[in-house]
Amino acid sequence: MSELKFVSFSSGSSGNCYFIGNEEDGILIDAGVSLRRLKQYLIENHLSFDSFSAILVTHDHMDHIRSLGSYCKKLVKPIYATSVLHDALVRRNFAVPYMDACRKVLADGEWNAIGPFLVKYFIVPHDATQTVGYAIRYQDRKFVLMTDMGRMTEEAMAFAMESDTVVIESNYDVDMLLAGPYTHELKMRICQGHGHLSNDECGMAIRKFYHPGLKNLFLCHLSDHNNTPEIAYKNAQSVLDALGVERGTVHLRALPRTSPTPLINL
Repeated sequence: MSELKFVSFSSGSSGNCYFIGNEEDGILIDAGVSLRRLKQYLIENHLSFDSFSAILVTHDHMDHIRSLGSYCKKLVKPIYATSVLHDALVRRNFAVPYMDACRKVLADGEWNAIGPFLVKYFIVPHDATQTVGYAIRYQDRKFVLMTDMGRMTEEAMAFAMESDTVVIESNYDVDMLLAGPYTHELKMRICQGHGHLSNDECGMAIRKFYHPGLKNLFLCHLSDHNNTPEIAYKNAQSVLDALGVERGTVHLRALPRTSPTPLINL
């Protein structure tokens, strides 16, 4: 069996982009880093533009699609999203000239075959046109990514409960957010169910979806102003400790906001 690998190229409000794949093929999730940076990060991980054959989009906020137009123009790879998301993307002036040749619509409620992978989307609450998480299957491996979500849903929880790798948002520390410089309106937008998942909410989710088959737990989309990697990591680790999970059994990592991780074997 070809080993499944994962890289986070950037994870935060300044840009989001992830790779999952094997030695022959892969999928890029989101397009929030420039083509130049993407090329550099791929090379650093002994990958190239040929290492992935499709791009998934989670939603239409700029930190996730900023470079989608240039990806379409230069790479001409299929862009997979829901019909609702595609309609939103073509309203973005930067993407219009290049989207038609790349547009691929994901079937609703079904596993979509993309190369050697099976992909299924699920809707999560967030204040974009539409926001989705992705469950990806490859042979016996099960991976799920859920970012920019105001709260956990039953469907998201169900995918996490059967996955060996979970990428989940741990955006903010409640005390830091409430004491911080953001306006009251922005604070409420973040924490009232259609913004982002707090460290505490992430911890409550981990407590529910943890199962003995969980091997990797990656915390994504950490806030620059209202969180730190140390706080997010400590919060998640304390939940695993309380569950009696032996340290080292689960690979726990807070994904960096503006720099890539190493290539991680899943």
